[in-house]
Amino acid sequence: MKRSARALSALLAVSAAAGLLSGCGQESSYDKPLDSATAEEVASLAAQDSRLTGELENKTIKWMANWDINPDSTGKSTPIELAIFQSRYGGKVEYVPVDWNNRFDDLAKKINGDEGVDFFPAGDLDCIPRGVFSDIFVPVDDYIDLNDPLFSDVKEAADLFTWKGKHYVIVNDVTGDRCVVIYNRDTIEENGLKDPAKLFAEGKWDWNTFTDELKQFVDPQNGSYGLDGWWFEAGLSATCGVPYIGMEDGKLVSHLKDPAIERVQNWFYELGSTDCVAIGVGDFGWEEKKNYIGEGKELFYPCGVWALYNDSWRKDFGENAMFVPMPKDPEADEYYVPCGLDGYVMVKGGHNPEGVAKFAACKRMMITNQRAEEIATEQLYNDYGWSAEMVDMLHKCHEMAKAHPQYDFYTAVSSNVSDILDNGENGVRTAAKGQVKWSESLGVINAAIDGYLEDANS
Repeated sequence: MKRSARALSALLAVSAAAGLLSGCGQESSYDKPLDSATAEEVASLAAQDSRLTGELENKTIKWMANWDINPDSTGKSTPIELAIFQSRYGGKVEYVPVDWNNRFDDLAKKINGDEGVDFFPAGDLDCIPRGVFSDIFVPVDDYIDLNDPLFSDVKEAADLFTWKGKHYVIVNDVTGDRCVVIYNRDTIEENGLKDPAKLFAEGKWDWNTFTDELKQFVDPQNGSYGLDGWWFEAGLSATCGVPYIGMEDGKLVSHLKDPAIERVQNWFYELGSTDCVAIGVGDFGWEEKKNYIGEGKELFYPCGVWALYNDSWRKDFGENAMFVPMPKDPEADEYYVPCGLDGYVMVKGGHNPEGVAKFAACKRMMITNQRAEEIATEQLYNDYGWSAEMVDMLHKCHEMAKAHPQYDFYTAVSSNVSDILDNGENGVRTAAKGQVKWSESLGVINAAIDGYLEDANS
């Protein structure tokens, strides 16, 4: 398998957002430029690519997020797409920091104050259609031509984020790094378990082997814990191939009664009732403890690959850390993985939408230019100290996501819908506590969800 992973530079930026800097609102003061030889090569590639057309009068675009596109504390050097934007258009990305929990409210205030924020990350998958309802995001069709050779191969994914016939997301790429299983090979070997990477290579990494390994390892009374993290429910649920809330023919659709959802929720109940879920078990407490992976006290930590997009991942996960895709649903028709999204939404009242379109074109050029992609991949080795096996596994995750792109919109409708489905008493996470079965929760929440979707669709 080749070692270049599509859109890696983009992923380093986008995916670092979701967790590493969550809640952070600090201005970036880091300066880690590319070495001169690499910078010159990137500039040459950008100058020679005829798909990057036109010029920019306004060179600055304002980016609002809880993470910076520019070099930051993760240890990353200048992302390749940013280097292309700088060399080809003289462009600059001005960072407008925001706390993740308040980002939509704070963005609305920026819009009302005409502060010219231009673009905002779409990778959290909660922007559309809620941002249309709240009138903070605008269609991208006037600036992004999905028939352009740079964007034509992401048109299918972009079509998934249409509302009332208009596209609202600039899709750079479909990614497979949204949630993977991080583990430590030393812990696996010391406990006589089979390496998940080997199980995956043999086509045996599924819910059954995942559960078997957890049950063999878990012993809360002796400090051995199973499944940790805030993302494992969504990550595992995605493998059944059916979202809780889908988008079909421009309408939001509930799948809460689908047999696949019932199957995954019943599995959650089994995991929770057999102490396989670490949170709240024994003296583990109610906070994640990813450092337990490196200490050999915990088996699996499902999380976005952003947790490894830094130069300090060994401190938590250990020198011998590795990751694999989420385990396959043995009854699903395909091997589905949680699909991530590398993309942007355009902000209402932005002062430089043309600049955003040019920056997106630079990212697409980086993704589709083989040499630029290879340079981006080298950043994983040089900035973060990844192994070739890790890079190859990431590449495989991306391939799997692109083969069957599908997204869940349950956090993207309204706070009413997400609050109900994330509720600890009867939401989609409840069964994993091993106390309330899905059939009971469904009876409590289904009618309310149907009502909110009907309102949204109308």
